[in-house]
Amino acid sequence: MAKERILLVEDEKLIRWSLANRLTKEGYAVAEVDRGSDALKALEEQEIDLILLDYRLPDMDGLQLLKIVGPKFRDLPVIMMTAYSTVESAIEAMKLGAFDYLNKPFEIEELLVTIQKALETTSLKRELGRYRRAQEERFGMGNLVGRNARIVEVFELVKKIAASSATTVLLQGESGTGKDLLANTIHYASDRAKKPFMNLTCSALPEALLESELFGHERGAFEDAKAAKKGLFELADGGTVFLDEIGEIGPNLQSKVLRFLEDRTFKRVGGTVDIRVDVRIVAATNANLDQAVSEGRFRKDLYYRLKVIPIVLPPLRERPEDVPLLVKHFIDHFNREFKKGTRGASHAAMQALMEYPWPGNIRELKNLIERVMILENKEIIDLPDLPREILVQEPYQPVEQTFTLPPGGVVLEDVERSLIEQALKRTGGNQTRAARLLGLTRDTLRYRLKKYDLE
Repeated sequence: MAKERILLVEDEKLIRWSLANRLTKEGYAVAEVDRGSDALKALEEQEIDLILLDYRLPDMDGLQLLKIVGPKFRDLPVIMMTAYSTVESAIEAMKLGAFDYLNKPFEIEELLVTIQKALETTSLKRELGRYRRAQEERFGMGNLVGRNARIVEVFELVKKIAASSATTVLLQGESGTGKDLLANTIHYASDRAKKPFMNLTCSALPEALLESELFGHERGAFEDAKAAKKGLFELADGGTVFLDEIGEIGPNLQSKVLRFLEDRTFKRVGGTVDIRVDVRIVAATNANLDQAVSEGRFRKDLYYRLKVIPIVLPPLRERPEDVPLLVKHFIDHFNREFKKGTRGASHAAMQALMEYPWPGNIRELKNLIERVMILENKEIIDLPDLPREILVQEPYQPVEQTFTLPPGGVVLEDVERSLIEQALKRTGGNQTRAARLLGLTRDTLRYRLKKYDLE
């Protein structure tokens, strides 16, 4: 393992020798200089992990050097050492970015502990920086793939939102259309990228626990609340909270979320103090909120408050021209992950992929490419490499059909129930295929199956 390199900037030869000797015994690599100008030269020529900087130097004082080093080497910790300490100089050093300020004479053990803390803190900062850069690359605008006119409009809107001060966005679309990707992109392409991105699937928790997760709770708020806890809104201050499946929250929590959206304040569960935060809320749903509002399952005022900037993602079956682009994107991704050399798909395979209706949308396509590349080791994905459901199912084709109303009229729900029963009979009970025959999503069909007691 490479030794961490410390730059020791000290003009007193005996002190410099003593410190360098002890630091070397502790396992550090030490570069020694006695002037500020030599320190700047060493920083340009060597990889330095920490600076031990004396306050008084022959050519400049430590604060002058710190003013130069700080902006240029932002993640480099600096520990100031001085025998001429004043409160003002200590404050100035910390303002300029010094990690700590030690008065001479100091115990060497105190210095070693301070060095260790500084290096650990810097390591964590660098790791966080690498993570953020990886997230920005993963969710950057370059990962928005598509040329379909509707999806291009969505991408343009995402760019505008990311660059704006908009604080509430609603993403709507079927499951698997990429709502989570867009939520991340809005965050990491914005000036909020250095702040937290917190996400929560609202349907995954019971309402009481969901409220605690969002707003936090005070100690003793309920039986298991042994200590106070911050919620996602508080933890994400300055950043973004992604609320997936927002349509699943209950009426009591809906009113509290509405209040929060109105003034960006809330109380922890069991608390009495209003807490104000600055967060962008990106909500997502695959449910029909208009229908939920009309049925009284979702508050109208909350719906319109969420719908300040609505984005509707089209299903993949409505943008077949994007399938080749997405296939290439996922092949490139899994080539890197699996260290493979797949170059693409044959014409026949691509045609089958473009004709398939993708009930699971982009998520289903990504999972399919991953499965094929795990099981096969070919340069070109061919028709026999695709799973059976791609090859045997007919593509979804909306058909314009005119039904003649009988003279005595009909009960519309009876007609709908009959068509659903016919579709299920024709597909042998396969709900995905039946939904496709009816021009519905699988979730919508399941809702109607429940409605007509056909489950």
